[in-house]
Amino acid sequence: MDFLKTLGIQDKNFGCSTGLKWRETSDQGELKITSPATGEYIASVYQASEADYDEIVKTSQEAFKYWRTVPAPLRGEIVRQMGNKLREFKDPLGRLVSYEMGKSLQEGWGEVQEMIDICDFAVGQSRQLYGFTMQSERPSHRMYDQYQPLGPVVTISAFNFPVAVWAWNAMIAAVCGDVNIWKPASKVPLTAIACQNIIKDVLVENNIPEGVFNLIIGKGSTIGEKILNDKRIPLVSLTGSTRVGKHAGEVIAGRLGKYILELGGNNAIIMTPEADLEMALPSIVFGAVGTCGQRCTSTRRVIIHESIYDKVKNSLVKAYGGLKIGNPLDENNHVGPLIDKYAVEDMQAALKKAKEEGGTVIFGGEVLEGEGYESGSYVRPAIVEAENQYEIVQEETFAPILYLLKYSGDVHDAIAIQNGVVQGLSSSIFTNNMREAETFLSPWGSDCGIANVNIGTSGAEIGGAFGGEKETGGGRESGSDAWKTYMRRQTNTINYGADLPLAQGIKFDI
Repeated sequence: MDFLKTLGIQDKNFGCSTGLKWRETSDQGELKITSPATGEYIASVYQASEADYDEIVKTSQEAFKYWRTVPAPLRGEIVRQMGNKLREFKDPLGRLVSYEMGKSLQEGWGEVQEMIDICDFAVGQSRQLYGFTMQSERPSHRMYDQYQPLGPVVTISAFNFPVAVWAWNAMIAAVCGDVNIWKPASKVPLTAIACQNIIKDVLVENNIPEGVFNLIIGKGSTIGEKILNDKRIPLVSLTGSTRVGKHAGEVIAGRLGKYILELGGNNAIIMTPEADLEMALPSIVFGAVGTCGQRCTSTRRVIIHESIYDKVKNSLVKAYGGLKIGNPLDENNHVGPLIDKYAVEDMQAALKKAKEEGGTVIFGGEVLEGEGYESGSYVRPAIVEAENQYEIVQEETFAPILYLLKYSGDVHDAIAIQNGVVQGLSSSIFTNNMREAETFLSPWGSDCGIANVNIGTSGAEIGGAFGGEKETGGGRESGSDAWKTYMRRQTNTINYGADLPLAQGIKFDI
């Protein structure tokens, strides 16, 4: 594939970089990466050692001493140049995302565009790291707060967004004065290596020392655990399952570190009697089958009022019947493969459990075979009639399974179903009724971190803070004021008078 050569991907690659240099460890195991799209071998990566990790942290600590002294707008200038480099490599990097991860080519390009967008956002943010001035109760005193860099920030990213999630964290952290260490998912390390190759030219051209943007590819049981336990790492941003996130949160909290957890979602769309079905249909379908159902914001449940249930159900079945499933590098296809055969097994187990609990599979669910499906990772997206209380509906299955849930009564009943799961990431309502929409967005409405009206659950813009509540983790990344997470807050008081009055009117004379 020409795009592999363009991105500097070799047949064998090293898994540890300081941004300028690769450490050449080759005795810690070799990840052999195959494409879920074709089953073909792509390349391999030598995993990093614990010694590599220690050197990366030491190098990043030294780099932080320099990086924090660079004015924030100048740090933003470096990020701006990285955004421009990503523009140059959008096509090949998007193709690699699609080939290595399996999402459609349109989504692969879209993911790289997210990286470009967050670079642009971070450039503007570099001039807006605002604090506030407060009024002091003491005469001739001034109070204000400001934000200072934290230090080395680790991003542990998941396979489903192999590059965008890193950029969300790394570019904001960089303008905040932090240095970055990236541990990508072991299923998709080649895209991470490609990103290091792309940004290296910017680092070299601007005489940025090694250690500002680092990469380490290694085992979760060794490198991952060292990260969680490392007091030298003030902040860890982790995207993954709720199980992994709970463990990470406990360990990091045990050393009083900071963390951002972006965990599971069980996202629902409410369809009220006043929904615009023509508008809702493509949102539901894209939300459910985009990235083959492997987004944390994928639509898992559609909560439909009984008066329109059959109409919505029949429309969805018809739309699913027109989906084109195949190689994600073919722009004519809507749906690519699941990440691997284990994900296929998880989907089949979930469908079996749904039927055992009383659900009915009304479309799809089968594993596809034959020409073009040799990798064994292709499935037909499924639609299942179910009840919200089913155990399997309460879980997040990382696959294209859409549960149809019927409700009666008013929008409050639908919201109760929507909120009746342990996850709280993304949610949506389709209605032309202003009262229903505002109720959904009220304090007694959706309990998710993202709540949308007349758009789907997936496809969040980078300008808003991204994250969820409950077992989704409670962290926030990307836009709005999420930048504050990557900095330490400091309150400052200056006495410019000749006396020393104490707060609260306390007298202390000596």
